[in-house]
Amino acid sequence: MTKGTDQIVETIQESGIRKTSLETSKLLVLGFLAGAYVGFGAQIATTVSIDAAQYLGVGTSKVLVGTVFSVGLMLVILGGAELFTGNCLISLSVLGGKVKLTMLARNWSIVYLGNFLGSVLLAYMIYQAGLYSTASNALGVTAITIANSKVNLSFTQAFFRGILCNWLVCLGVWLATSAEDTTGKILACIFPIMAFVGSGYEHSVANMFFVPMGIMLKELPAVVSQSGLNLSSLNWGGFIVRNLIPVTIGNIVGGCFFVATLYAYISSKKRS
Repeated sequence: MTKGTDQIVETIQESGIRKTSLETSKLLVLGFLAGAYVGFGAQIATTVSIDAAQYLGVGTSKVLVGTVFSVGLMLVILGGAELFTGNCLISLSVLGGKVKLTMLARNWSIVYLGNFLGSVLLAYMIYQAGLYSTASNALGVTAITIANSKVNLSFTQAFFRGILCNWLVCLGVWLATSAEDTTGKILACIFPIMAFVGSGYEHSVANMFFVPMGIMLKELPAVVSQSGLNLSSLNWGGFIVRNLIPVTIGNIVGGCFFVATLYAYISSKKRS
């Protein structure tokens, strides 16, 4: 059994009221957890990326990487954490007149900070655990390659990849909201995330793990040497300006317009 469009809109709007009413400390902790959860998904996706293409081919390996990455959204949804990209759907509550824009801005700001802290701390812990040395530094080389590719996108590329990403992520949340049981919610997470990761779109919170991990690995001469890359753009400034800002803006457009606004319009037309 699944909910219809109007029921999903109503459920998400009510959820938005609850989310924007949470205490700052709780929002920050739940945001921290979501950042870490997405980081767990990003780490296993990086590990699978080491040699999957060698055995499965590029296209199939991307599907596999996207599938394992979906564990991040599963943990967020089933664990009740607060993810900035998913919270773009709170705009449904704003459009329905149930939440003020200032309350939405407060939620986004606190959750975004929490997501950043959780993602970066997990990256630091994995770095300190020495996992980059897996398969003769192959994991480290893969991680730094992923990070470097992200900071070398143009603003336009990062922006549009951000739109496409959160269009799918918010559809994943939408589908999970429609599901009545845990199995349905898990399946709802897998396929949209598989599509966004497999297609190469950009997720701001995932990048809070991927790029800081690459910046840390840049300090290791062996990993840098094996990568053979020009890492001049792989730094905090490059991350924020060349990736995080355009991707975040794109994520907001993807979730708020292509999912929240359009479904709010559809729902209002059905009722009129």
